[in-house]
Amino acid sequence: MTDDNAAAAPSSAAGGSEGTGSGVPDAGTATTDEAVASVKAVSSQIYDFVGVPGSASQPGPGVKACPGKEPRRYFQVYHPWNFKPKSGADNDVAMRNLEKKLSTGGWVLKRSYRDTSANKNLNLVADNDSRKVSVWIVAYSKRVTPSIGIEVTSGCYQVPEGETVEHS
Repeated sequence: MTDDNAAAAPSSAAGGSEGTGSGVPDAGTATTDEAVASVKAVSSQIYDFVGVPGSASQPGPGVKACPGKEPRRYFQVYHPWNFKPKSGADNDVAMRNLEKKLSTGGWVLKRSYRDTSANKNLNLVADNDSRKVSVWIVAYSKRVTPSIGIEVTSGCYQVPEGETVEHS
């Protein structure tokens, strides 16, 4: 475990306990392209919530199997990305903005805590039950180049009848 990532990802990613029996809620039926587009839209909303100038990393969403489900029919979408503010001092401002916004518009801030790393990074975990997504955010404010790590994770989707999961 590194100094800046001492906490494991929250196990309640993507909401409550209804659905799959694994703690991951059912997100409905969608093609992988539709689900990826939905998660990208949530990531864009989170980017807007940051509210300070900066840039986001470019890796796109990925597709993974749902725990305990048939992997050709059920999947989750995850989108890890990083935000780097133009000014390092804006990292803490961005986290305050995120903490405030993640209690509005269907979002519920589930946890706000300092991890056990030497840097005691601020972590935020929030769910949006109507969109069947969770976000886990970590502020790396004490790095030489401060940044914010963000991972959006969907609930468990089922592909439409006759289709299979397309892994990206």
